[in-house]
Amino acid sequence: MEGDKYYEELGVAVRVVHLACSLCQRVQEGLVSMSSDQVKSKDDDSPVTVADWGVQATVSWILSEIFGGQNVSIVAEEDVQTLSKVDSAGLLETVVNTVNECLAEAPNYGLPRPDNVLGTSQILETISRCNSTGGPTGRHWILDPVDGTLGFVRKDQYAIALALMEDGELILGVLGCPNYPMKKEWLNYHHEYYQSMSQMSPPASDSWEKGCVMYARKGTGEAWMQPLVHQQKKLEWPNSARLICVSSIDDPALATFCESVQKANSNHSFTAGVAHSAGLRKQPLRVYSMVKYAAIARGDAEIFMKFARSGYKEKIWDHAAGVVIIEEAGGVVTDAGGRPLDFSKGVYLEGLDRGIIACSGATLHEKIIGAVYASWDSSNL
Repeated sequence: MEGDKYYEELGVAVRVVHLACSLCQRVQEGLVSMSSDQVKSKDDDSPVTVADWGVQATVSWILSEIFGGQNVSIVAEEDVQTLSKVDSAGLLETVVNTVNECLAEAPNYGLPRPDNVLGTSQILETISRCNSTGGPTGRHWILDPVDGTLGFVRKDQYAIALALMEDGELILGVLGCPNYPMKKEWLNYHHEYYQSMSQMSPPASDSWEKGCVMYARKGTGEAWMQPLVHQQKKLEWPNSARLICVSSIDDPALATFCESVQKANSNHSFTAGVAHSAGLRKQPLRVYSMVKYAAIARGDAEIFMKFARSGYKEKIWDHAAGVVIIEEAGGVVTDAGGRPLDFSKGVYLEGLDRGIIACSGATLHEKIIGAVYASWDSSNL
């Protein structure tokens, strides 16, 4: 990849996601419960944490520092509305401290750090700067600072997702999955179960304990995975990365399919109907966040289906990075009508036909699309 037009952008994106994973791990270790003073509810009742704002501020500062200051366009999930409330003063202080601690470690990841500690107003401005709406022209970074915040709070699966789009086309995608187990069977269990199991049977010297960053550059036909570095150690990129590819399973009876854990924004009953129609026999693997995309890219699962409930609109930051990685690993991602996803219409995936289908290969994809049409008449979407 060296010498590629986007080599610098990919390198920075991979490094900053590694750094963001380190921030999230520290915050997650300190969380006690949903009632923690580090967790707030947004207007739609979804949770937001110190990690969400901390990652957004960290990524925003580094991208702006490297790629041109405030002219950098970043489409991201969080704003400062909740963080700026009077009753959030303690939370804001924690975010400021967390960001400064994280940025102090940036040189270990080959990234710049501020000359001086960033103040409260600077942190708020850095978060607020991520207010782009994207679109079909220009260069836009697409960030979900913590995808699957509920999974994060529950100390389960979550992801940090960063993608780059230029003139309406996705260019690269990076996914950080700090709790991704190296044994796919452990995805069925809560992360804390995985932790206890790994302590009972320590990993072999040639395996990774947990956590990884996956990345891909559009059009290369290559997707890569690199283990997370332990705190205080230096990241050597692209050393230690290895190629990943999708599963070769194309028989629906043998395929593993993923779906969202939460029912609020996803129609599980329709997904079950499609699964039955397609001949899928295994129970669905319900995983928080874009870790579902990572599972398909690495060959741990073959299918991801999501059919949103009426009124819910998919956001581009929930899918962009994962789509690039699956496609370059050999998979296929479209809407339920078989059309490519369009990320150029703003913050939403406009014109989406019923839902999203990601598969490890074209054969399975065709069968799932056919099952969607077969199940549609009896749907309650």
